Amino acid sequence: MGVTGIWVPGDVPPDEGYWRALLSDGEYGGAAIGADWSARDEASSAWAEPQPGAEHWQAAQQAMERGDVLELPVLDYNRGGLVVGWNGLHGFVPASHLLSLPPALSEEERYAELQRMVGTTLRLKIIEVYPEQNRIVLSERATRYDVNGHRELLDSLSAGDVCQGTVSRLCPFGAFVDLGGVEGLVHVSELSWERVGSPDEVLEVGQSVKVYVLDVNRERGRVRLSIKRLCPNPWLSAEERYRVGQIVEGVVTHVADFGAFVRVEDGLEALLHASEMAEEGFVHPRDVLQKGDRVSARVIVLDGERRRMGLSLRHPGWER
Repeated sequence: MGVTGIWVPGDVPPDEGYWRALLSDGEYGGAAIGADWSARDEASSAWAEPQPGAEHWQAAQQAMERGDVLELPVLDYNRGGLVVGWNGLHGFVPASHLLSLPPALSEEERYAELQRMVGTTLRLKIIEVYPEQNRIVLSERATRYDVNGHRELLDSLSAGDVCQGTVSRLCPFGAFVDLGGVEGLVHVSELSWERVGSPDEVLEVGQSVKVYVLDVNRERGRVRLSIKRLCPNPWLSAEERYRVGQIVEGVVTHVADFGAFVRVEDGLEALLHASEMAEEGFVHPRDVLQKGDRVSARVIVLDGERRRMGLSLRHPGWER
């Protein structure tokens, strides 16, 4: 969020891994500013670090607060986006904030497109000013939205609302959904009742989704969303369908050093601990099971309130 308190679509709050999400996530395969610069061209003079004074930062902040649309030259590029020049400063435009850069491009295609933009002029808005980090972030996407309209939409949202949106970006910690001018975050833990390792396992950019509004922070311009809250929670009725001693069937979804996770039904995963995989002695889970294996196991722990189910391969002769 910028120092103005206005969260423009595409903006990622710093404490949600701002730079990691924009410059290092899987969507664009970028790197933090300067982190991979030398790998492309150590001799590049376009990224000579300027030494701006207080008046430069004040001018940048004022331009951001006014919502000025700036026409700026593209000086250089890296895997994360473009470098532009403004008022003696260098600013960064993350790839996810470029209107003409489709998200589905391969790394090679994206590199070529970013390189093609060097020497052109873009219409941009400043969305972040970090004097202490000597960074200015700009966005081409932000020029499409009316700030007043954005604020009206943000003010109209409340916890408990159900909205239709479009997945705008995926990153390691979740998915951003455009609600029509306001972006909300669906944390990876809110994507599904099932365990999700990466958002791209269940969503793709451009996909239309229905979301539940968990929380709206108008002061900071943040909207927390959930997809799983619109689906029944299988754990609430787990103790009605299962009991300790019962034999259940499931599919192994993940194997770790301490055991394996088994999907008993959609949204309900149980733990088969390594100590419960053999009658005697220790066995390594990967020597017994692999992802995708179907298993029949006995329920030894069941706690729907705490969302826990434990399984065992020992004593398979218990009642079904």
